[in-house]
Amino acid sequence: MEVGLVALLRLTWVAAILPIILASLRLRPFHQTILGLAKRGKTMHPSSSKFTVPQRFFSHFYMVGTLWTTLLLLTTWLYACTAGSTSSTIFALHKSHRVWRALFLLWLMEAQVLRRLYESLYVFHYRPLARMHIFGYFIGMSYYIVASLSLCCTCAPEVFEFTLDLVSEGRKQWQPLEVIGGNRSPLWLGWKQWVGSAIFLWGWIHQLRILGSMRAGGEEYVIPKGDWFEIVSSPHYLAEIVIYVGLLIASGGADITIWLLLAFVVTNLGFAAAETQKWYIGKFEDYPKHRYAMIPFIF
Repeated sequence: MEVGLVALLRLTWVAAILPIILASLRLRPFHQTILGLAKRGKTMHPSSSKFTVPQRFFSHFYMVGTLWTTLLLLTTWLYACTAGSTSSTIFALHKSHRVWRALFLLWLMEAQVLRRLYESLYVFHYRPLARMHIFGYFIGMSYYIVASLSLCCTCAPEVFEFTLDLVSEGRKQWQPLEVIGGNRSPLWLGWKQWVGSAIFLWGWIHQLRILGSMRAGGEEYVIPKGDWFEIVSSPHYLAEIVIYVGLLIASGGADITIWLLLAFVVTNLGFAAAETQKWYIGKFEDYPKHRYAMIPFIF
């Protein structure tokens, strides 16, 4: 079951990445199709209302993401704290580290979706006429389900089976994990977890500042300035990539599934950033020519 889930997740990311890459290469009909599905907000013409929903529905992404990530977090935490006390043979040391590492990644993702949910509800106010394609809406709704599951895919099947057994048996009491291998804490963090969490926090803080400084109402667009806006047109996308680089490093970098997750984030946001850059240049004659679309000195 584990291999099946991991393979399915990897196939899902590859299937999502390839059309975007082909669209970025301006290959028809991929470019026009993906462009039509990806446009939203200022990059979507006001008259394009067919098969669209209000852009304020972005908050639904983070509602679903928060509920799903919280569910994965709680069940994985319960499994990590319980399974070790039931059988030291089954729950060996290497498995203990793998499960606690997945739990650590889910904690980071929880911090991300909770903050984005708060911002979508109370900080960033979408314009009344801002729309997005309904296909993009459903993709966004499912994104955090697949992303959070990818962060814990190596232990998700056993957590799922454990949770089913727990519910079917009606167990109400559980014992804390008896640590295997001496006094080492089950939530043991190596240098990759520390470095990854530091990079995650760097991107997290910058995205918080950037999104907080962006338009909070009003009908007129202006050239954004300050912070990473001085070097790229979509610094919130750049911060998002930094966040996922942090997650990748914190995971240990051995799971190709998380590499594919990062690849999707880069290609998806890169495509959106290119369209945003194009819109800015067309909108403002005095738009800074030195700004890159998303990644300094590269793109």
